[in-house]
Amino acid sequence: MDTAKPYTPLTPKMALDLAAPHTWPAAIMPAFVALCAAADAGPVSAGLALAMLAIVILMQSAVNTFNDYYDYVKGTDDADAAVAEDDAVLVYNNVNPKAVLALAIAFLACAFALGALPVLAAGWMPLAIAAVGALCVVAYSAGSSPLSYLPLGEAVSGIVMGGLIPLACYYVLTLRLDPLVLLWAVPEVIGVGLIMMTNNVSDIERDSRARRRTLPVLLGRQRTVALYRALLVLWLAAIAFDVIAFFTNGWMLLPFTFLAAYPQLKALFANSFEPDRRLSSMPQILSLNLTLGAFYGAAILAAGIIPLP
Repeated sequence: MDTAKPYTPLTPKMALDLAAPHTWPAAIMPAFVALCAAADAGPVSAGLALAMLAIVILMQSAVNTFNDYYDYVKGTDDADAAVAEDDAVLVYNNVNPKAVLALAIAFLACAFALGALPVLAAGWMPLAIAAVGALCVVAYSAGSSPLSYLPLGEAVSGIVMGGLIPLACYYVLTLRLDPLVLLWAVPEVIGVGLIMMTNNVSDIERDSRARRRTLPVLLGRQRTVALYRALLVLWLAAIAFDVIAFFTNGWMLLPFTFLAAYPQLKALFANSFEPDRRLSSMPQILSLNLTLGAFYGAAILAAGIIPLP
């Protein structure tokens, strides 16, 4: 990038690329599962459900934009390392990094502004949960030792997005702080964590050069792939356990769940997760999150519809 040239304005397309809609399933599916669980417990407000969906998408967009900004200013992203033009806006466009930082802050501010609706409906609890999430958003990329440079990324992203999002959404929609929600959310915790692991295992060499100590960097590719496959099995087992134990009448959807997910599971089990497979690996794990999340939510809803024989 030629810094002598005037900066190119940040266009709506660039802003959308920074928000990275292809990663939104990591936020949408936990919210969807919480909505299904809330609907199983009783009537829910469509307006509040849509507001919560918009909030989690804005939070995810903020995470993506903060991450791109800090990777760029720290020199982690460059033309050699970036895999696609729409995945590295600052690398391929002469955009002022301060404009990207302002966009990330704007995403976060909009999420909190829209959060006034659930706060008015449910009190301070969703605000407290959102504050924890916001701190994790910033801590993931910012600072001298961001979470993205430590072997905590998979756990933090899984717990915050896969666990706290369902907890907050369920509370807003039902006004009940039920600890069981965290157990129902275990499949989403695993699914979101695997999205992060997919990215990190493909970037082992790049992260090593940047002195990132991610979990795959510490484990190495072979052991990370073995752990990855074990987590895929645990993901399926967690869905089956939660449906059978808590949403019993939805058990009949489990065979269809596993059949629908089989092609994606087969592809991921066969994946070597080498750097040149990154462009195919991420769509595979994101698609699997959509498939398993959708069927898991459908099984939860079915539990309240299908009568016991």
